[in-house]
Amino acid sequence: MTTRIGVVTFPGSLDDHDARRAVRLAGGEPVALWHRDRDLKQVDAVVLPGGFSYGDYLRCGAIARFSPVMESVVEQARGGMPVLGICNGFQVLCESHLLPGALTRNDHLHFICRDQRLKVENAGTAWTSDYAEGQEITVPLKNGEGGFVADERTLDELEAEGRVVFRYLGSNPNGSRRDIAGITNAAGNVVGLMPHPEHAVEPLTGPTTDGLGFFTSVLKKLVQA
Repeated sequence: MTTRIGVVTFPGSLDDHDARRAVRLAGGEPVALWHRDRDLKQVDAVVLPGGFSYGDYLRCGAIARFSPVMESVVEQARGGMPVLGICNGFQVLCESHLLPGALTRNDHLHFICRDQRLKVENAGTAWTSDYAEGQEITVPLKNGEGGFVADERTLDELEAEGRVVFRYLGSNPNGSRRDIAGITNAAGNVVGLMPHPEHAVEPLTGPTTDGLGFFTSVLKKLVQA
């Protein structure tokens, strides 16, 4: 039986089609989920894609947090369902309090778009088991409000508990505290990151195929479960 991975589309989502394609290339069945629907269609995991949900009015991800679909996503995530938030999806996860901290304007106040080197800090989450701890990968990065911030106590807890999943290598692209590019919740089923793994799944269109591991990781995790 094929594993079903839901990809939520909000008004303003840009990368939902790319995320569904990445799921398909990894061997899963992508399922389109609409922001107004509470029914998750019996999916096994959920991806919140990048873009500008609701035009990023008020604050990135702040309105999407109240979408009907997010009530179900939050409930299922707290029950152990794997959830991945990419870029705007990461912002939605923080606004929904599934992940701590917040994403703020890039410290240089410019939108940035480049291929970004990352270090895998935690290969034990539902979305990173196909990587090795310490491995370096390259995936595209594109954001205007990608600076991860949190108070020192939260940052210390994330470090101590091994919940920093990815760290930027080279120059910090957006002013994220401690070069943090992605984090996980304590259970390891919810992961958020600013770079875009769904844009690095095919040699023809990506700088690498390093992003495919996110989607193969969760498929293997779900089969084992």
